[in-house]
Amino acid sequence: MANKIPNRQAICDTLLKAAATDKDIVVLCSDSRGSASLTKFADTYPEQFVEMGIAEQDLVSVAAGLASCGKKAFAASPACFLTTRSYEQAKIDCAYSNTNVTLIGISGGVSYGALGMSHHSAQDIAAMSAIPNMRVYLPSDRFQTAKLVEALLRDTKPAYLRVGRNPVEDVYTEDACPFEMDKATVLAEGSDVAIIACGEMVRPALAAAALLNAQGISAGVLDMYCVKPLDREAVLKAARGAKVVLTVEEHAPFGGLGSMVAQVVGEECPRKVKNLSLPDAPVITGTSKEVFAYYGLDAAGIAKSAAQLLANC
Repeated sequence: MANKIPNRQAICDTLLKAAATDKDIVVLCSDSRGSASLTKFADTYPEQFVEMGIAEQDLVSVAAGLASCGKKAFAASPACFLTTRSYEQAKIDCAYSNTNVTLIGISGGVSYGALGMSHHSAQDIAAMSAIPNMRVYLPSDRFQTAKLVEALLRDTKPAYLRVGRNPVEDVYTEDACPFEMDKATVLAEGSDVAIIACGEMVRPALAAAALLNAQGISAGVLDMYCVKPLDREAVLKAARGAKVVLTVEEHAPFGGLGSMVAQVVGEECPRKVKNLSLPDAPVITGTSKEVFAYYGLDAAGIAKSAAQLLANC
């Protein structure tokens, strides 16, 4: 049975459970409680919810102010606006001041589909990763999302968490979701191709590995939910054990997961690295699945790119 619970709902469910006993948790949003699946939290704990309206800069600054008073602030807004309109506030009020704020970028990547480039966030990994003290996370499914939010509730550092709009196929199960903060998860071992993916690209990467294995190509898959800090040891282990490395991300080709992996591999154990991503151009109009298929970011496209990369190594 296909999963019908989006990662944004997993965030709300986890915060709801924790807020029952932790009154320091406060959730803020910018007229997006419905889009963020936070309506139930707002209705259940109105004294722990702040509606800022369409004012992303204020959203982030107020969250930082609450955090400086000892609150555990979670500020949600569409990723496309949160990481551009409030970039200075994220940089100064959250990261520079090292406040306990988790910025939640909802409907990340091309989730908004037909709304086009104004609502796509293909730059957010690069932008947020460039800020000192700011961590960047892209969980791959609802179970990992819940584990990540639980971990963020236990620490006191600023973070950016990006999730998509729609439900994604499960990568893990409720009983089998290995998680260690800032450590990638090895989903498959492979000696020919190491596929390193993040966010919604992890599930198709895993399916691509199965297609490659059926062709006699040994493909490993690494779930790099922690884009910053990047798990260098996991990257190097995967790269050293394979002939080529393929990174897969729902992001522009510059400054994201691919750039970071290529830098690490180039410094430590040179291998041919290919970055499979969205183009450096406005993407086509369509649903996420249609966009992924068009740009080769589905299972078939990832497998094809991996096979070509291996053939040309």
